[in-house]
Amino acid sequence: MNLEGTTWIVGSAWPYVNFVPHLGNLIGSALSADVFARYLRLKGANVIFVSGSDLHGTPIEVEARKLGVDPREYALKMHEIVSKLFKIWNISYDNYTSTETEVHIKFVREFFLRLYERGYIFTKEDTLPYCPVDKIFLPDRFIVGTCPYCGYEEARGDQCEKCGALLEPRQLKNPRCAICGSPPEWRTTTHWYLDLPKLEEAVRKYIESNKNLPENVRSTSESILKTGLKPRAVTRDNKWGIPAPFPGAENKTIYVWFEAVLGYISATIEYFIRKGEPPEKGLEIWKNENTKVVFFIGKDNIPFHSIILPALLIASGDGYVLPFTISATEYLLYEGQKFSKSRRVGIWIDEALKVLDNIDYWRFVLIYIRPENRDANFTWDQAIDIINSILNDTVGNFIHRVLSFIDKRLGGKTPKITKLTEEDEKTRNEAIKIFSEVDRLYYEIRLREALHRAIDIARIGNRYLNDRRPWDLLKTDPEEAGSVIGVALHLVKMLAFALYPVIPSSMTRLWNMIGYDDDLSQHKWQEALEPVREGLQVRDVKPLFRKVSKEEISRRLEELSKDRQIRWGRRYPWEQVALQLEVFT
Repeated sequence: MNLEGTTWIVGSAWPYVNFVPHLGNLIGSALSADVFARYLRLKGANVIFVSGSDLHGTPIEVEARKLGVDPREYALKMHEIVSKLFKIWNISYDNYTSTETEVHIKFVREFFLRLYERGYIFTKEDTLPYCPVDKIFLPDRFIVGTCPYCGYEEARGDQCEKCGALLEPRQLKNPRCAICGSPPEWRTTTHWYLDLPKLEEAVRKYIESNKNLPENVRSTSESILKTGLKPRAVTRDNKWGIPAPFPGAENKTIYVWFEAVLGYISATIEYFIRKGEPPEKGLEIWKNENTKVVFFIGKDNIPFHSIILPALLIASGDGYVLPFTISATEYLLYEGQKFSKSRRVGIWIDEALKVLDNIDYWRFVLIYIRPENRDANFTWDQAIDIINSILNDTVGNFIHRVLSFIDKRLGGKTPKITKLTEEDEKTRNEAIKIFSEVDRLYYEIRLREALHRAIDIARIGNRYLNDRRPWDLLKTDPEEAGSVIGVALHLVKMLAFALYPVIPSSMTRLWNMIGYDDDLSQHKWQEALEPVREGLQVRDVKPLFRKVSKEEISRRLEELSKDRQIRWGRRYPWEQVALQLEVFT
């Protein structure tokens, strides 16, 4: 698969920074997107990997009101915290920004004004839920009730996370305020709406003709289209957000979900501005039919990326490319339960660092169990087993066997491959075939399967060493022993490339351990098919990984539990996170 020269925009869902993302948020968007972006770069593609913090809307405004602080101050401090955490997690964004930048605000206002001028925005007087206790109109996500389609009792006013149906607050049965639980009143107000029915056929054509969409995205989108698209309000009555640009809408703001999906474009524009290039460069890429746009999201975000964003882009008439594909993970559970901040169920990405401070261990485990086709359950027993049995005993053991043999038995110099038996050729060809399958699986964004298949290279490598016994050959035929180790080292090189997208720090260490002076990321995927050249000096040969014990994890979880009594009791969320960040920044 030749991807050299192709341009890819990789976008991960914009986290809402009322609190720190948890492990489920991470695997659904940022981490999965990072693995794919790193793979594309190794393949020689031009990659622009973007995302940002979603700072606007009622949740931030309500939280700031409770704390007695300005919403902007609250949001920007949380943005700073989340940005630092993503760097610690080695997420290789080309631009991680926010919805409060001048570039984003300007782009969103101009974009929606164009839709208004093209006749896709209309006004409508509507009766909306109002909480008499909190004295605010309740946006879609701040009213909950029973879904009229599937009966789920915790459906939000914009979408049911159980069946995926797009909703309006009026459709909910037994509605209540998500903040205080009070039944809402219904008051009349005027809002500006996106005329989705006018765009329904164009969106349907996009969904039906796009063969790259995974089954969960396709089925959710087709289910929504089957019931027919309804007009959706693009304005809100809250003060914290982007001012609506429409005539007469002076006291309205743009609904955060409508502005956040446009953030992928504004972040691309900002990326070029920061490089000293004109903003038009970013727009040109988004309007180039050869550009491929890929989004990484959780399944609850499917409608906004497969229906709403394509509708917006089509309505603009400006020739924007539509998403090439959308990778939507199912849910990650924590010890059998849904992540919940209120119930303190789960691990947040700052807390995770205290339990396991090796980021590559976390990245490996999360991609290994990535919920690609169905919900996955994170358990500590399983995580420990993956680290000990797979990462350390299978992958790490094979790598260390090869490099320590070179270091101790071959004078530290990588050997020359001269004498190959049929078994040697068979092993190398088998590894090359697996490496090709890993390539295909990464491209198809089957990241969990790609990782599982890559591990098979280490498995056949261990089997090969056991069968060929180079330590015995060294006594009778040093040249053949060198060739055997040369073949095994070639498998190690393939492993380095195959695992780099998932555990980049460890594979960069391995690359330098082999004897290369640069960074593996500066090389191309196809180079893995070439054996390691003769005469490199291996250096600092040590085990890449170590086992972790249940006792160690239990002790750290106990310490974390004690920390939480302090963390969650602090007044400001950014203070809650500071205890963890101090250690790592």
